[in-house]
Order: sequence, then structure tokens, then C-alpha cells
Amino acid sequence: MVLRESSVKRDYYEVLGVSRDVDEATIKKAYRNLAMKYHPDRNPGDAQAVERMKEINEAYAVLSDAQKRRLYDTYGHAGLEGYTQADIFRDVDFSSLFREFGLRDLFGFGDSLFDSFFGRRTTTRRGPRKGADLRYDLTVTLEDVAFGAEKVIELSRVEQCPACSGTGAEANGLENCSNCQGTGQVVMEQRSGYSVFRQITICGKCHGQGKVVKKACKECEGKGVIEQAREIELIIPPGADTGYQIKIEGEGEEGDGLRGDLYVVLNVEKHPIFERHGDDIYVQKELSFTTAALGGEVEVPSLNGNVKLDIPEGTQTGTVFRIVNEGIPHVGSYGKGDEYVVVKVSTPTNLSHREKELLREFEKLRHKSEHERHEQDDKDGISTK
Repeated sequence: MVLRESSVKRDYYEVLGVSRDVDEATIKKAYRNLAMKYHPDRNPGDAQAVERMKEINEAYAVLSDAQKRRLYDTYGHAGLEGYTQADIFRDVDFSSLFREFGLRDLFGFGDSLFDSFFGRRTTTRRGPRKGADLRYDLTVTLEDVAFGAEKVIELSRVEQCPACSGTGAEANGLENCSNCQGTGQVVMEQRSGYSVFRQITICGKCHGQGKVVKKACKECEGKGVIEQAREIELIIPPGADTGYQIKIEGEGEEGDGLRGDLYVVLNVEKHPIFERHGDDIYVQKELSFTTAALGGEVEVPSLNGNVKLDIPEGTQTGTVFRIVNEGIPHVGSYGKGDEYVVVKVSTPTNLSHREKELLREFEKLRHKSEHERHEQDDKDGISTK
């Protein structure tokens, strides 16, 4: 339900060449096969292989993590909108993976190559990140947006686990990372002749946290978050239309710092009587043959109830009447649209014998009247052609 669309990326399952229902072992096997194919050791100087490896690493980092995979399966790339590059790769120890695969550790290639694979990282610990924004699609009636309405919605969202306060561990279930001795950083040394170059990077095992989970929290199974249902009240403003977005700050998913925001996107359902065009509404009105011919006053439906409409004599099918200020309010400003009444003249059916006689008499009178009018026009020198 995340609102914003992420930049165009390939589907992560497609990148790894697996189906959506595979288990973690299958994902790791697919990643290993692709890493063996596109690792820089196998493709020296190949820029395309570097880009492919970057894509593979990101797909594996998401699909190998239960929480990120759940978000991706539910919302696609937009589900990870609030994640930084550091967040994406947080729980993947690529150093161990490459050693397991018999490949050279990418950390040994220096900053430029490391950046191309994982995005630029600093030696400082990451700051708080805002939680992911959520999207909720809400169907409303035409009356709701004509007059405004209060609604209560229920949505499920990811919240910090109250049992472990988001650590993912039981009480006393964290321990210092053995790879960095709790500092969150590792020092890499490279020798070149008599020179020694030192490079400080974020620890690949704990991702700069200095701690790793020894005993996972039972409530959240080590994820640090749980899915929680919540009711939220909101107001539909008069004049809103399909696609209108209502932003509710701080009602998105949990982050390390601020919560994300919730975006409620409206869908106005089709009305059985009225048809909306912008802020104007259109309605069909059927007129009897006699009312259309003789004129009169009729009632037509509006959003505010029935209103009177004067029908002039001789009204034809397709005639449109305008009723000012009976449409939809202009959202965020003053005034309203109009209502347009489209007339359809109804032809009588199942006529009685007497009604038929009267209509035939009416037809004779019409012919006689037209003939007399034509004769008068000829006398007056008026051409009817």
C-alpha cells in the first residue's frame, strides 16, 4: 500500500530466476549460481558484469530477509521506498557468503567497486530513518464527496515489537559482534611494497550495530516488528474525486526515527442516477409525450433532493437544461458545479382504442394545420423550401 512508486527496476524474483513461492535455500542457491557467473573474479574489467552483480546482490539482500521479502511481496519495490542502501543490505553478510562460494571478498576491492555493488556507505553509523509510507485505497460514494464525510478505516501495518522494543532479541539476547568486537567497524589493511593502507568500513556481519542477536524474540521471531491492525479516522473533503489523496502524517510504518505517512487514495463509485464530469453532474429525465409537446413543470432529482424544472412546449429528445449550483463543490475553494438535465421524450405504448382514435384525429389536425400554413406562406410569398 505504499503510495510512491519506486524507480523502474526488474522484479527481484526475475533477477534471481526463481518463482515467488521458493524457499530461502533455493534463493541462496540461485544467488550462488549467479554470483559465480558475474563476480569480478570471473569478469575482470567488465562494467556490465558489475551492474549485473549489483542487481543480483540487491535482489538477494531483499529476498533472503523475511521482513523485506514480505514487504516486497505485498507492495513490490514501493514497499522498500523508505529503506536506504544500508538498510537493504543490513542483514546480509556478503563476506561470509563469498568465502563460502570460494570467491574473493568484495570488501577487498576498495571503495569504488564496493560502492558500485552496494551504494556508498560511510564509516559512521546510520542515523534514524523514516518508516515506509503506506497507501490505502478507499471507495466512497458520490454523496460522500458532494457533502464531505467522516470515515473510519482499518489497516494492517508493521509496528515495532513491544516485547523486544525492536531489537529482535529476547531480554539479554544480544551479544557483541565477533567480527568487529562490538565496534560496528572493521579495519582492512593492504600492503604495497613498504606501504600499508588501512581502510575502515562498516562491519559486514552486524552492519554497524556492534550487536548481533543471540536469542531471537519469540513474539516477532527476531524481526523486531509485528503486523498490527489499527483503526484511523479521516475526513473526506467536499469536491474530492477519484485519485484524490489524503495524507495522514505519522500513520505509516515504523522506522528507526519518525513513522512514515499514510496516503488514502479515493475511488468514487459509479452512481445509479448521476454521472459526474468534473464538478458538474448529468442526469437523464424522461418526459411524457404530452409534457414535451405542451410544456409544464416536472421534478428532477438532484444531490439535494428533487427540484422543480420548467419544460417549455415543443421540447425534443436530447434537449439539455442547466440547473446552476446543483453540482459538486469545488474542492478547496468556493462555489459548485452545475447540474445538467438531458431530456428523453417517452413514446406511449399499449394505447387504448380511444387513445388511438384521438391520436389519429390529432394527426389529421396536424396535417390540416400544416397545409393551411403552407397556403398562407405561398400567399405571403414565403418559400418553404
